[in-house]
Amino acid sequence: MKRVFSGMQPTGNLHLGNYIGALKQFIPLQEEAECFFCVVDLHALTIPRDPEDLRKKTLELAGLYLAAGLDPDKSTLFVQSHNPAHSEGAWLLQCVARMGELGRMTQFKDKGKGSESATAGLFTYPVLQAADILLYDTDIVPIGEDQKQHLELSRDLAERFNRQYGKVFTVPEPKIGKTGARVMGLDNPNKKMSKSADSSFNRIELLDDPDTIVKKFKRAVTDSENEIRYDPQNKPGISNLLDIYSEMSGESVDSLVERYQGKGYGHLKLDTADAVIQVLKPLQDRYRDVMESGEVKRVLAQGAERAREVSGNTLQKVQEAMGLVPRG
Repeated sequence: MKRVFSGMQPTGNLHLGNYIGALKQFIPLQEEAECFFCVVDLHALTIPRDPEDLRKKTLELAGLYLAAGLDPDKSTLFVQSHNPAHSEGAWLLQCVARMGELGRMTQFKDKGKGSESATAGLFTYPVLQAADILLYDTDIVPIGEDQKQHLELSRDLAERFNRQYGKVFTVPEPKIGKTGARVMGLDNPNKKMSKSADSSFNRIELLDDPDTIVKKFKRAVTDSENEIRYDPQNKPGISNLLDIYSEMSGESVDSLVERYQGKGYGHLKLDTADAVIQVLKPLQDRYRDVMESGEVKRVLAQGAERAREVSGNTLQKVQEAMGLVPRG
């Protein structure tokens, strides 16, 4: 079977864009590949975090993975810091990576903004991300368009290492979702829905209650035409609502456009909200169950054991290839 790796940071509150673009896509992958899903808490440390909040968000994210349908009997779910191979592998790959290529990473430019107070971890975390992926002999990495540059770095480091030290790493391929991978903000449909947006009306959070979801959709930015058609360039707000409705209901965008001809934007907003509520309610119920049962910590402990076993084999090959003396 092909092997899949994906990681998500335990920061902010997961929203509909995370669900449609990531969590929802992961579930069918379990049936066709060996999947490793990682809560990348070490990546979250590149920017100062409240320790208690980080611990809480780490368990919350793991719970949402399970609530969305991740099956621990089919996939491996674990916390990055529970496997020391990630940190050691990152150091070894830093000795292969080059300053120039890390300096060109767009996310470092955006988050660091040239500040001298930006941490070294923020600069080098794409190498840790490469270690995350390469340690599992990963074939496929599900990513969004904005992560293509980082995956290219992982591929470059794998190929460079293999040239310098011999074939050790599998060179991973990206899997970019064709639909639903780019959900836009409700308050600004020209930008992606974001965990870090200033306004909570930008996003539908996965644990929002039904009243909050309806309120947010009612305030969604549209346009003044009052014509429902799919046109992302000229009607981004309406097109975003149609995309969300389609993803939640399984009905095609074309069918929705036809059904809402002659109806006002208010109808579309409320029906989209209802479609979202129908999908999120069972997820929220399952989330409460797994968090109360203690299932999350059990699954994470089991996942970390499997992750250490698989990555340890690759790490040993890397160490030996680079000339490190084998451990006794």
